[in-house]
Amino acid sequence: MHVETWVWFATIGGLVGLLLIDLAIAAKKGPHVIQMGEATRWVLFYVGLAVLFGIGIGVVSGGEYAGQFFAGYITEYSLSVDNLFVFVIIMSSFAVPAAYQHKVLLFGIVLALILRGIFIAVGAAAIERFVWVFFLFGAFLVFTAVKLARGHDEESESESNAFVKLMERVLPTTPDYDGAKVTTKIDGRRVVTPMLLVMIAIGSTDILFALDSIPAIFGLTEEAYIVFTANAFALMGLRQLYFLLDGLLDRLVYLSKGLAVILGFIGIKLILHAAHEYPWGKDWAPDIGTFTSLGVIVAVLAITVVASLRKTKKDPSAIKKVLPASGEAQAQIPVDVQGTPDGR
Repeated sequence: MHVETWVWFATIGGLVGLLLIDLAIAAKKGPHVIQMGEATRWVLFYVGLAVLFGIGIGVVSGGEYAGQFFAGYITEYSLSVDNLFVFVIIMSSFAVPAAYQHKVLLFGIVLALILRGIFIAVGAAAIERFVWVFFLFGAFLVFTAVKLARGHDEESESESNAFVKLMERVLPTTPDYDGAKVTTKIDGRRVVTPMLLVMIAIGSTDILFALDSIPAIFGLTEEAYIVFTANAFALMGLRQLYFLLDGLLDRLVYLSKGLAVILGFIGIKLILHAAHEYPWGKDWAPDIGTFTSLGVIVAVLAITVVASLRKTKKDPSAIKKVLPASGEAQAQIPVDVQGTPDGR
């Protein structure tokens, strides 16, 4: 798939423009709690854009590349839903006011786009020069699938908290929010608010998520343009999806298991693809096609969602408790008062 340089710049410019428009609309409305209707409209808007973009790829470059885009987009969007569990936990742990949560999520999305762009460039260069990198990606995805099935979210959260605690020891902090400001003044001294710390927590988890998701999509396509755009469109609607799924996240009790199956499948696909590239593997290692992969991904997700909803309907006690009980969040704020030498 040949992509001209101007197409890259036009695509990146268009995505940046969308983010700026989104930000401008949010700034015009001011701090507010995003309601279900608003979140639904934005999610449908971004999903619609992704569908149109995928159709455009099919018209310009063919159905095979369109299938790769949709397979990658669905996989990345599904992984993003799982990542929302960690975002919910981080938000509640820092007791982020609902009116300012969209700002934190927007920061996380912009940082994720930058980080994933770097990882994609490095991964594409490595794959182009070294076929055996697929073995490493495949093994890593299988390992990640096992870890995810055993409780990936909790491990990501603990690693993120460790990084935040390090920042607390380095930076003077206050436990009180000052609107959406990341710094404020206490007794004439500049200190950071929990808003900055929660942004650091979201940003550090984005790095962990990128390490999982980038190898996964390279297992579906080797085209850097498709990898980048599928990631970008999956992330663009993530902020609104957070508010849309707020009441549904705790019912997706089998989501981690379903995503573990998908990552394991893609990992095995990568290993088989790498083996197929060598003379000793051509006779026995099948090269799984794009539409087969797309069918497996959609089927696993459908089964996961249906099974989760049926399980929680029959057994309400199986519902995960993503958010802490009322009043518990404030007690969990992991910051120390260091605004003045005596700790006031």
